Amino acid sequence: MKVIPITQKTANDFVAQHHRHNKPVVGARFAIGLMHDAELVGVAIVGRPVARALDDGLTAEVTRCCVHMDAPKGSCSKLYAACQKAWFSMGGKRMVTYTLDSESGASLRGAGWKQAARVRPSGWDRKDRKRNDQAIYHQGKLRWEARTT
Repeated sequence: MKVIPITQKTANDFVAQHHRHNKPVVGARFAIGLMHDAELVGVAIVGRPVARALDDGLTAEVTRCCVHMDAPKGSCSKLYAACQKAWFSMGGKRMVTYTLDSESGASLRGAGWKQAARVRPSGWDRKDRKRNDQAIYHQGKLRWEARTT
């Protein structure tokens, strides 16, 4: 497996085709692809933290990690580790991402990330800020973190 830089468009096209429950993202800091046997088998998209309280300029969020169902074992862990390495090499200090309560987090543990918090479900829609609601917004999540040493 080989990690490569890719465009946000390429990553979003992959997410649109292969992600189980999320849609493509609107903005990103960078995107990483994972090649295996000359085929793109996974992508990760890194952006600013969705939670405004975490957006301190030194924290980035892996907003999407998506692999093809036939990707080799360890593909997600490799993508998370590559995102972390890239962000930290740019001077970042912390990365966050989220999993659903129903997901094991094995890929994150494999990349050395630690569970940091449980996040209560809530919709994004507010009285003065209407959003297109998705069912995933109402599921419990776990926040995971990786920090520089």
